[in-house]
Amino acid sequence: MTTVSMTVNGKAVSADIEPRTLLVQFLRENLRLTGTHVGCDTSQCGACVVHLDGQAVKSCTVLALSCDGATVGTIEGLASDGALHPMQEAFREHHGLQCGFCTPGMIMSAVDIVARCGHHLDEQTIREELEGNICRCTGYHNIVKAIAAGAEAMGASSPMQHAAE
Repeated sequence: MTTVSMTVNGKAVSADIEPRTLLVQFLRENLRLTGTHVGCDTSQCGACVVHLDGQAVKSCTVLALSCDGATVGTIEGLASDGALHPMQEAFREHHGLQCGFCTPGMIMSAVDIVARCGHHLDEQTIREELEGNICRCTGYHNIVKAIAAGAEAMGASSPMQHAAE
């Protein structure tokens, strides 16, 4: 067993883990943050996307020990003071989910897309940037609409609200 310490959703956490523990396992099993899903175990579906030091990563491919001292953000950390993050609200408003299994990873990827590509996203950019995130239900039409609306909403809200993203 080895001790790993990191900041998750703004809180310092530490645990003794086996060296082979993946970040997704650490989040789900040690911290009980089950919003990060395991869909494929092969880094293909994107259900496990989290933010690691400000960048979207598939947590099923990252060893938890490699995150020692890092900052991790999960879907549970997006909402603030009981209010949904603008991207979460856009997914709700634009019906960007069906079964919901891929939704946390889609939303975390979407927030990263906005951080990298800006608040005014066209359909082609969104579809290209979502490569590596699989939804088996919706056909992506409403997901793309939700991301475009969420990006605009993030641009219209206070920049400080999203400083940690």
